[in-house]
Amino acid sequence: MIATGFTGGWLDRSDAVRGDEPALAAALANPRARLMRLVGGDPAVDPDGAIAWDSIATAEGTPIFLGFDREQRPFFAESRPGDTATPARSGALMRMLDAMPPGDAAIFGTVRSVTGWHARNGFCANCGTATAIIKGGWARSCPNCGAEHFPRVDPVVIMLAEHDGRALVGRQAAFPPGRYSALAGFVEPGESLEEAVARELFEEAGVRVSDVRYLASQPWPFPGQLMLAAVAMAESDALTIDTKEIEDAFWVTKDEVRAALAGAEDAKFLPPPPYAIARTLLEEWAAA
Repeated sequence: MIATGFTGGWLDRSDAVRGDEPALAAALANPRARLMRLVGGDPAVDPDGAIAWDSIATAEGTPIFLGFDREQRPFFAESRPGDTATPARSGALMRMLDAMPPGDAAIFGTVRSVTGWHARNGFCANCGTATAIIKGGWARSCPNCGAEHFPRVDPVVIMLAEHDGRALVGRQAAFPPGRYSALAGFVEPGESLEEAVARELFEEAGVRVSDVRYLASQPWPFPGQLMLAAVAMAESDALTIDTKEIEDAFWVTKDEVRAALAGAEDAKFLPPPPYAIARTLLEEWAAA
């Protein structure tokens, strides 16, 4: 199994506790219970870059049960009134993620997705009534129509088109200067992953592909996607770029990708950050 960013969390999620009110109450009352400290949606970290945890007694909002560690200590986050529905990804957060241990990043990613979902979904999608948090923070319930709502995950394909030993990389205007990445797009209703890969590559770069091969997946908590990485074989290297979708794209060799990943001064492009599955995709392709 290929390890990707925001995976490898060290907590047992203990799903059975979420719907067991006595067990949940006992976890909250446990003097060893810990609470993730968030500052404006970003995690507080210690000098080593690991997440800083406070006592559950400092909680101000509704607790979200995250699970138990190996010492059976319960861990929580919280959904607080006034939380921003879509907090911006700050430069400070990006630097934190570069230094954060992978297991901690996985737990933060879970918290970022779930708290963001609560902030965006305070009302029932069926009848518009204000909903309440239930099941340890993993669902919301409507007191009017009885509907239960659960955090959603949106599938996104992220892929490299390959042709004659080269791979296609592109960039969005919002990327830092020089950064190029794999192309990506949301899976639409009625589509397989393979069909989504083919459609997105054609829409964004005018490239027709076949032989789509799945590589790995990654949760992406901005705000709540599941990235599904793939490689596909292109019929031609001719490009027709949709500049409404991407700013630029070009083909790169494995040596050029290796130079970019190594941070060479003369590298053709700046690669994605280590916690992004796009980087994993480039690493795996260049090593094959």
